[in-house]
Amino acid sequence: MTFWEKLEQAARRNRSLVCVGLDPFMGKLPDCVKETDRPFFEFNRQIIDATCDWVCCYKPQAAYYAGADRDNELKMTIEYIHERAPEVPVILDVKRGDIGSTAEQYAAEAFERYAADAVTVNPYMGFDAVKPFLDHADKGVIILCRTSNPHSGDFQNLVADGVPLYEHVARRVRDEWNYNRNAALVVGATYPEELSRLRSICPDLWFLVPGVGAQGGDLEKVVISGCNSAGNGIIVNSSRGIIFADRSEKFAVAAGEAAAKLRDQINSFRFRQS
Repeated sequence: MTFWEKLEQAARRNRSLVCVGLDPFMGKLPDCVKETDRPFFEFNRQIIDATCDWVCCYKPQAAYYAGADRDNELKMTIEYIHERAPEVPVILDVKRGDIGSTAEQYAAEAFERYAADAVTVNPYMGFDAVKPFLDHADKGVIILCRTSNPHSGDFQNLVADGVPLYEHVARRVRDEWNYNRNAALVVGATYPEELSRLRSICPDLWFLVPGVGAQGGDLEKVVISGCNSAGNGIIVNSSRGIIFADRSEKFAVAAGEAAAKLRDQINSFRFRQS
């Protein structure tokens, strides 16, 4: 089963466009898991158990694990998702952007070492940087386009041939890079006007949308601007707002409640506008 088949199946089954970002940080973990042998994995395991009925996918950010020398717990987390919720796909957030044999090894890392269903990549170095990932036809390749960070416009808003750079990225993905029908775009929630514009340019591509919650993205605008004509097409990522909803021994219960609440909020806008 391809990433997109799994995603659509999970979205339909759980009536959800919610993606939970599994980004553990030791300083924020509840005391009840800090003292375990594998605190990141134990934290994630309980979060997954509490949220798997409310999500369409999970997205661990690799830097949180690599920076804490806990790559093994990242691998364990992805393995656990495949076991506990096999219908829910995993996006490995690494934003790779190298070329040639190096990019091939990064693809092997994501899809073979970690067995992720999809990966985030940086297109700054052009087609050479994304082809080794796109050639894995059964995997999702989610390409940075209009990101949510405050200074993303330093380069993404530069105009060439009358349109900003991020539009060039979107058109290139739509017209040339999506030859295996496995490409998508990262489009930040903090720029709803650009999100709407990109939806008009790419009516059939899925968008991974970070920036809701802690970064200040407006959920209603995201759903209205980003959903396609079928009322889907966006993956709304939330990390801190769900996994750190509570830091007591009841953290997993709070995470499940937060994920369910976000799902219901999205659906209230999603089906109203479709």
